Amino acid sequence: MPDISLTTLVFLCLAAAAAGWIDAVVGGGGLLLLPAMLLGLPHVQTAQILGTNKAVAIVGTSGAAITYVRKAPVQVKTAVRIGLAALAGSMGGAFFAAGISSDVLRPVIMLVLLGVAAFVMLRPAFGTATDAERRTVTRARTIAAIVLVGGGIGFYDGLVGPGTGTFLVLALTAVLHLDLVTASATAKIVNICTNGGALAMFAYQGTVMWQLAALMAVFNLAGGMFGARMALRKGSEFVRGVLLVVVFSLVAKLAFDQWTA
Repeated sequence: MPDISLTTLVFLCLAAAAAGWIDAVVGGGGLLLLPAMLLGLPHVQTAQILGTNKAVAIVGTSGAAITYVRKAPVQVKTAVRIGLAALAGSMGGAFFAAGISSDVLRPVIMLVLLGVAAFVMLRPAFGTATDAERRTVTRARTIAAIVLVGGGIGFYDGLVGPGTGTFLVLALTAVLHLDLVTASATAKIVNICTNGGALAMFAYQGTVMWQLAALMAVFNLAGGMFGARMALRKGSEFVRGVLLVVVFSLVAKLAFDQWTA
C-alpha cells in the first residue's frame, strides 16, 4: 500500500461509506468512489485504483444484497442467470482495463452520466411498472436481459466500472418491467457477480491494494446496508430522486476536474 496521509485515509473511508449508501439505493456508487480515489491517490496507477475499487465494492454490494433479499421481492433465479453472463463479461473487460488512463476516464464517465440523467428525466413514469407491464415480459426479453444486460454491462464493469449498478437498475427496469426498488435489489445480486469476475482478474494481475481495500470495505459495507434499508422503507420515488441528485452532482464535479486538469 502506498504512503497515505491520515487526512486522505479519512476522506477515502467517508467516500466509501457514501458510495455504499448510493450503490444500495440507486447503484453506481463507483461514480463517487472511483473519482474520490483518483483525486486522493493521484500518483497510483489507474489499474491499481480500479482493482482496489472492486475489492471495496464487492463487500458493500454483498451487504446490500443480503438486506434486500430478506425484505424485497428479488428475482433471484433471473438475477443469477444474468449474473453469470455478467461475470464472464466483467472478466473480459478487466483484462483490457490496464490501458485505461484517468485522462480518458473522466470524460467517458461524464458522457455516461448525462445519458442516464436524460433518460430518467424524459421518462417520468420510469421505474413505476404496473402488473400488466410485468405480465408482458416474455422469454425473449429474459434472454435479452441475460445476454445484453449481463454480458454488455458486465464487460463495461470490468473495463471501467463506475455506474454499473445504475445501468443495471435502468436496464432491468426497462427490459423486465421491474419497479425501481425490485430492480435495485435484483441488480445487487448481478453486481456481486460482475465485481467478483473483475476482482478475480485484477487480483491475478496483482493490481489490488488489499490493506487499503479492507479498511475502506468496512465503511462501504455499513453504508450499503443502511442505504438498502432506507430504499426499502421509502420506495421508488425516493430512489428516483436520489438517482437524479447523484447524477447531476457528479457531472458537475467531474466537469470541474476536467476543466482544471
